[in-house]
Order: sequence, then C-alpha cells, then structure tokens
Amino acid sequence: MTGEVTLRGRVLAVGGLREKLLAAARAGVRIVCIPEANRRDLLELPRPLRGRMQVVTVSTVDELFGHALSGGAPQAGRQVPVAKA
Repeated sequence: MTGEVTLRGRVLAVGGLREKLLAAARAGVRIVCIPEANRRDLLELPRPLRGRMQVVTVSTVDELFGHALSGGAPQAGRQVPVAKA
C-alpha cells in the first residue's frame, strides 16, 4: 500500500502508481493494495506484469487492514481483474 489517508480513514489517490507497481514487482511483491480512486491507472501496466500481480483496491483504512491483517478476507477490499488489453 502506498498513499495518504484522511483523518476519517479514507484512502486517497496517489500519483506515479505505474512506477510504484513496477518497483514492487521487481522486489517480488505479488499482492498489492491500491486506492480505489487509482483503479483506472491499472490500464497503464505493462502486459507481462498484469498476469503476475494480484491487485486489491481499497477505499478505507478498515478495508486495508482487513485485507492485510487477515490474509485477504473476501469482505475487505475488492480484487480487481487486471485487463489484458
């Protein structure tokens, strides 16, 4: 997870998501949480990376913690199928 959070727990959009995900992939990270507001940025990912990473979008810190601390509880966050366009 990268980004900013409001005092009320909302996860805000981040810049440079493509570069951050490329760096995470180089480091061997397979599952990432990104802000829901950055969902459209997933189309910028290179084709080979799309099949190797599991991307989960979150809009609140509660969703993020639910996913990160429970090993991916289904109710916490939404897994995003990365387009293979």
